[in-house]
Amino acid sequence: MKDIPSGSEPGPVVAGIDGSQQARRAALWAADEAVRRGCSLHLVHATDTDGREAFLSESDVVRISAEGRELLDGTAAAVAERHRGLLVTTELSHRAPAVSLHAAVPRDGVLVVGHRGLGGFNSLLLGSVGLKVAAGADTAVIVVRGAADAAAETNTVLVGVRDEHDLSCARQAARTAAARKSTLRILHVWNVLQSVGNVATMLDGMDEMAQGRMGSVTAVADLIRDEFPELTVHVDAESSMSVAAVLIEASHHADLLVMGGRRSPGYIGPTLGRATHTLIHHAHCPVELVPRHHGSAS
Repeated sequence: MKDIPSGSEPGPVVAGIDGSQQARRAALWAADEAVRRGCSLHLVHATDTDGREAFLSESDVVRISAEGRELLDGTAAAVAERHRGLLVTTELSHRAPAVSLHAAVPRDGVLVVGHRGLGGFNSLLLGSVGLKVAAGADTAVIVVRGAADAAAETNTVLVGVRDEHDLSCARQAARTAAARKSTLRILHVWNVLQSVGNVATMLDGMDEMAQGRMGSVTAVADLIRDEFPELTVHVDAESSMSVAAVLIEASHHADLLVMGGRRSPGYIGPTLGRATHTLIHHAHCPVELVPRHHGSAS
């Protein structure tokens, strides 16, 4: 993914719907986000009838398509009732859900999905389609998490930053925070056990390593302040044995958690890093994943 231009406006919002309550909630969240960004909302429903045509009759395809169109129209009506001035477009795709959603999002846009879709086990907090979408996307993906009756907004966008390679991710978070008129909190979590080879090194060089890491994060924050002068930016750092645990706790106090993560090849396609996978299953607010192609997987 190319670096996000400094100071550029947020791109359009695309939401995937499948008939589940989680997807409907995600679509309404996406509508709110589109209003904040000043752009349109595009709703996509994929029937996957192309991939199942050998097992479906012609009448089945017609019925499934009609049900999909009804779902799109109903969701668009709910959005229109919530935001009467918002332009909403719809798309009924006959391809697989992940393929359809990836194709529907422009490079500068963001794709919004629910944390659990139809089918599967309730314990799988992000369905298989959602995982494929998040792992394989070349654009930003937001997984709408958090309780449906969550508390009032905190007016804070939280972004996890490891080093200078996360500048593009921080820019994405800054654009979103500016659109929301929120504060941007940059949080660096230093996992000591991943940063040293042995205990002696940890004890002898901890201060030096900490200063070097914070130097990179401070440099990112300074660039963000220069590019978004109207934005209030706070920088924090914590050390922990678990990066994900710190970010999950911090997500209690954020409206959106933005995280960069390189997608890595797996046996059955791209996969998410451990920390990223944990966040989209357990964060207390929506999580935005920004593709990262530098450094190790998060």
